[in-house]
Amino acid sequence: MSTEFQPEPPQLAASAPPEPLRLLAEDADDLHIISAALQDAIMRPVDIVWEPSARRVTLKLSRFCWECGGTRVMAAMQFGDVTAVKSRRLPRSPESALELLAMDFAPDEAPGGRVMLMFAGGGDLRIDVECLDAVLTDLSERWPAKLAPTHLDPQGDPA
Repeated sequence: MSTEFQPEPPQLAASAPPEPLRLLAEDADDLHIISAALQDAIMRPVDIVWEPSARRVTLKLSRFCWECGGTRVMAAMQFGDVTAVKSRRLPRSPESALELLAMDFAPDEAPGGRVMLMFAGGGDLRIDVECLDAVLTDLSERWPAKLAPTHLDPQGDPA
């Protein structure tokens, strides 16, 4: 019988679910981080709410969680200090699917500018802001995505 010390095997920690995403954008760099988190988010035109008297735009989205490996979560994005909202080539049917590809900020008279949301199919939404004040937050538990988004490289092949 050996009296040599035998350490206990390490206990594997139960993997905790990822914390809900909560991000704030106050400049173009911040917005680019949120844009990456929202790549391939899906929404409908009815999920875009412009409240002129409150000077805000709220978006309800089904966000693909790239950071969690193939899940989706309901999320909301809100822009404050909004002065105008315009769309171009977006479907008018309230239930049409819109797939968000990216967001960008074009500065104008400081600290204001234009937030551009670009969608698959070539449509976009322009949100003019007095200053960039945007918040993204996850709202629900994650669920398995039915399909993972795919993107084509410049030659048209899946990337």
